[in-house]
Amino acid sequence: MISVFALCTGSIELDRASMLSDLAPGQPWTVPVLSFLVDHPRGRLLFDTGVHCQARLDPVGRLGPERVKRLTVKSKEGDDAVPQLARLGLKPDDVRYVANSHLHFDHCGGNEFFPRATFLVQRPELDAARRPGFVPGYSPSPIDFEHPLDYQMLDGEHDVFGDGAVVLIPTYGHTPGHQSLFVRAGKQAQMVCASDACYTRDNMDRDVLPKILWDASVMRDSLATLRTLRDQAGATMFYGHDPAQWQTMPRVPAPVI
Repeated sequence: MISVFALCTGSIELDRASMLSDLAPGQPWTVPVLSFLVDHPRGRLLFDTGVHCQARLDPVGRLGPERVKRLTVKSKEGDDAVPQLARLGLKPDDVRYVANSHLHFDHCGGNEFFPRATFLVQRPELDAARRPGFVPGYSPSPIDFEHPLDYQMLDGEHDVFGDGAVVLIPTYGHTPGHQSLFVRAGKQAQMVCASDACYTRDNMDRDVLPKILWDASVMRDSLATLRTLRDQAGATMFYGHDPAQWQTMPRVPAPVI
């Protein structure tokens, strides 16, 4: 049996127009940062590790002065991966795999707390992150991901446990190697964790891209792939930073499926 749990691993205030490019700027809103724990008979996978706990206490020191001009960390104590897992009675060493959707600070900030896990990251993502300036506009912080961790680089779709139940799917565009998570927990229980390939339901329903992206054409193709999984395959879609959806979701220790 497979169970999936939604973890709150931070919250951020930023301009809504950065996520929905057809809106006028100057509309601040607070969005959740989500991670998902998949409990599979062959091990546990954590999809994204959220915001580092130090970003709440020393945002300038952790994130840098330029980033804090654009956003504000609104996380509360306990809003990070390790205490969220503790609500399930788990420790970092209980996680076999960590999959980073991509290497922005709010999706890999907690990587260092999982030194015994195997990290599953798309090859173009890690290659670009390790070469600052190689990809224009994409310079994630080494402080978040460059630790002595077991990174396994992927080239496209990856079946984590070999049974088709937990699959990482390439959804490039937001960054050079963004990936989303597909979980089949049963014949009638399919779900997708889109992460930043689709910030909110509005992005998908209105076919609106965000301002924060690497390649608009590639990202639009990825958004279409996700829309097909939702509208034709019947998968439940969990958007990357959707405050309205978050308010309706079960929280740990209750599973989402």
